[in-house]
Amino acid sequence: MCSSAVEQNRKSVRILLVEDEARVAGFLAKGLREQTYAVDVATDGVEGLHLGSENDYDLVILDVMLPHKDGHAVCRELRRRGRLSPILMLTARGAVDDRVAGLDCGADDYLTKPFDFKELLARVRALLRRSTALRPATLRVADLKLDTASHAVERAGRGVTLTAKEYALLEFLLLNQGRVVGREEIAQHVWDENFDPFSNVIDVYIKRLRSKMDTEPRRRLIHTRRGEGYLLAAEQGAGDA
Repeated sequence: MCSSAVEQNRKSVRILLVEDEARVAGFLAKGLREQTYAVDVATDGVEGLHLGSENDYDLVILDVMLPHKDGHAVCRELRRRGRLSPILMLTARGAVDDRVAGLDCGADDYLTKPFDFKELLARVRALLRRSTALRPATLRVADLKLDTASHAVERAGRGVTLTAKEYALLEFLLLNQGRVVGREEIAQHVWDENFDPFSNVIDVYIKRLRSKMDTEPRRRLIHTRRGEGYLLAAEQGAGDA
């Protein structure tokens, strides 16, 4: 895949970043969010272990040198608790024994500081490809088609232009087509832990998707279930209730 196509290959991905240096954590979180990833940040090992145990993440970026509990201990404990998310360890140590220790405790890859942010993104993409290898290349329902590699979206053969967050929301709904998904579930997978559950952001984005895709009332695919959430389905009778 060419580099431009790779840069477009974004999923509805939630990442846990465990980094105690505020400047580094802020820089990495900002850069990852600009790539449309949802990012939660923990500033020490205890908080990182708590978040990693309580939430489902597609990827964990874990610094080795952390207060209270180091990255190796966090990694081992996450694996012991059955957490299978890919783990990318960040370390200021370059010795072979240190890198081997990281892999032996259950990490999938490591990156030695200082590193170029582009290299971090490449490692992130590689790990996400491994964990989502079975994700279909194309998602469809009725006359809606979504290409998960190029992010191209078509409705009845007509191209639909979406923002990154609109695309992430639509992809999540398609991956769960035929099932009602609640606002909390959408927030967890498409946004991050800083999302305000009392805001109307999800409603706004649903309205935007409808204005771009569901222009004909009789052919609506996105349905509202009051008090429950949203449903993407083509079946007759799946309308708003």
